[in-house]
Amino acid sequence: MPLTLEGPRILLRRLRQVMADGGDRQTRLDKIVELIAASMNAAVCSVYLKRGREALELCATEGLNPDAVHQTVLRVGEGLVGDIAQHARPLNLSDAAAHPRFVYRPETGEENYKSFVGVPVLSGGNVTGVLVVQNVTQRSFVDEEVEALQTVAMVLSEMLTASGEAQAEPALPPEAARQFSGIGLTDGMAMGHIVLHEPRIEVTKLISDDPDEEMRRLEAAIYDLRRNVDRMLATDDVSHAGEHLAVLEAYRMFANDRGWLRRMQDAVRTGLTAEAAVESVNNAMRARLGGERDIYLRQRLHDFEDLSNRLLRILSGRAQLASEDKLPRDAVLVARTMGPAELLDYDRRKLRGLILEEGAMGAHVAIVARALNVPMMGSVRGIADIARDGQEVILDADQAEVHVNPPADIVDAYSNRARLRARRLKRYARLRGLPAVTRDGVRIRLDMNAGLLVDVERIDESGADNIGLFRTELQFMVAARLPRVNEQQAVYERVLKDVGGRQVVFRTLDIGGDKVLPYLRSNQEENPAMGWRAMRMALDRPGLIRYQLRALLRASAGRELSIMFPLITTLAEFEASRELLDLEVARLAKFGRPGPERIKVGTMLEVPALVWQLDQLLPRIDFLSVGTNDLMQFFFAADRGNPMTGTRYGMLSVAPLRMLDHVRDICESHNVPVSLCGEMGGKPLQAMALLGLGFRRFSVPSAAIGPVKRMLRSAHTQRLETAVREALDKSAYDIRAELENIANRQGIKL
Repeated sequence: MPLTLEGPRILLRRLRQVMADGGDRQTRLDKIVELIAASMNAAVCSVYLKRGREALELCATEGLNPDAVHQTVLRVGEGLVGDIAQHARPLNLSDAAAHPRFVYRPETGEENYKSFVGVPVLSGGNVTGVLVVQNVTQRSFVDEEVEALQTVAMVLSEMLTASGEAQAEPALPPEAARQFSGIGLTDGMAMGHIVLHEPRIEVTKLISDDPDEEMRRLEAAIYDLRRNVDRMLATDDVSHAGEHLAVLEAYRMFANDRGWLRRMQDAVRTGLTAEAAVESVNNAMRARLGGERDIYLRQRLHDFEDLSNRLLRILSGRAQLASEDKLPRDAVLVARTMGPAELLDYDRRKLRGLILEEGAMGAHVAIVARALNVPMMGSVRGIADIARDGQEVILDADQAEVHVNPPADIVDAYSNRARLRARRLKRYARLRGLPAVTRDGVRIRLDMNAGLLVDVERIDESGADNIGLFRTELQFMVAARLPRVNEQQAVYERVLKDVGGRQVVFRTLDIGGDKVLPYLRSNQEENPAMGWRAMRMALDRPGLIRYQLRALLRASAGRELSIMFPLITTLAEFEASRELLDLEVARLAKFGRPGPERIKVGTMLEVPALVWQLDQLLPRIDFLSVGTNDLMQFFFAADRGNPMTGTRYGMLSVAPLRMLDHVRDICESHNVPVSLCGEMGGKPLQAMALLGLGFRRFSVPSAAIGPVKRMLRSAHTQRLETAVREALDKSAYDIRAELENIANRQGIKL
């Protein structure tokens, strides 16, 4: 018989009555599993409770051998129950014994049971036990059945915690110094005080006395939530302009999702309070999507968790964030997850950093943090459980470290680094209005990379000459749907307006791989960086790129337009891309629309195969940009996002430098301008090596403009070229040490 929750409200009330009746611990647990098994038509119901940090003990069962109670113990991670506790997510199996993590314990007598569903018992976000239901028949349980069991587990957790049955891991003293590691998502360092982003709303009352009143409260809170999102969309604050507006549009779409509301209403009808219904649906969503590898689905989970947290705050009467006077001037936000709209709620003048337990490079909040130049770390596991408001914290995204309650020696070390960093920034600020000219009078073009309107607004303060790379895909990544032609056009017009008379090189869409669009689904790929992305996707779906080219042509009416195609691998790919542009130029003329005065077309050099086609390609293009990030990982066959290989091969070794020298030489022979774009040109020592090879154009992140300009203005190109080529000729390996010696001998400031 299918697992169905008959009379859920009655079951929940009976469970509460069992706990209220008193009796010894074992008697209560035995009655609980008996009630659940009977109400859910299950042959077996068992409760495993956590003992210490690593053990799970069978504490009660209906259906298994009663002699196994308190005798069967599993380690966290051992068997199906241990797997549930380790990953804090359900397991739903039609044939439990066939699962690779299955561990047979003969004393339990469970060999006759096939189907298995288990859910974690959570308290304050920590696993305190596992609730299991089993049946003889071999079948998978449907989502509604798993959600029903999760609801029971949530109520069970409240009862066990109140009675002392559940044993959470002991908390460390709040004043204890702790160090965490993670992933740096935005460069920089921050020293300040912790502000817990939306401290967890503890749902203390789970079972309702008046379902009609709870339904009214839920619907009123949903109305307030939607009104708040609408209010953010209507704001005139410039921080919500452009791409950020598209992020909030996505929030409105999720806030109006009928399926989400229906599931919460159904949970209220089972007898839960409005708060418990929100928590129950959110737990179910996290269970379904928490282990997903699909980036799109993971980001949707973050969006729904964001909305659920906002809804819980409204229901609890704590809808407002910390007020301006309570937010410290050196705030470092700490959260499990965070949506981009929530980050925009904070005063960026007081915000020093952001630390998330989750978070990846492509997440929406990471995109916005980089645009706001806020140092950010993700994947800092366990920090949200340890952190407290007001604690001192040091965030070092460059070294991927976080120190909570740091000891005096750590504070002194980082304080010295912070002072040195502040002095360097002042030096760079003095160079802002000065040209990038070497000591022997060679003018270097030093451009900046951008991707959001916030980046473009900083061009004056950065001291850059132009926008050497505008990543157009970011507008698409933060939107809930494909931006229309007129919406794309408006963004490009704003960019061109903000830069004044400077040049902007627009790179067409580089999506696919790890850059997932919410509205454009693709298959999971083993090697996404080398997969269906950029112009490969654009040529297969020409409508997407043609819309973008149409918007760029319209936005550039009356001025020069520079377009660059990414990930060109063959001459045929470039010619096919150019044909699409020519079609849009002809369409513009056909409809009598004004177009650009001049169009310059270039490509990114990111694939080594294109190096050996440059003789055929260069006569067809106006400029070339060397994308060192992708070029180097393909050159070395080393994934730069993999910590095991990302730093294995040096950019300052002889082989890549000789390849780049060849590229510069062949471009010079064809009289085609070539620029260096990416991380390699953004480090002073590496930029010095490239200058020594003869490169005269760079496009780097805005934060790198100052350090690189300082190096350029202290270098003498003729002497540097001689020294670098001598180093290349006499070395077969990495020349980093020799380059540092050259800088010291020639007085080049790194």
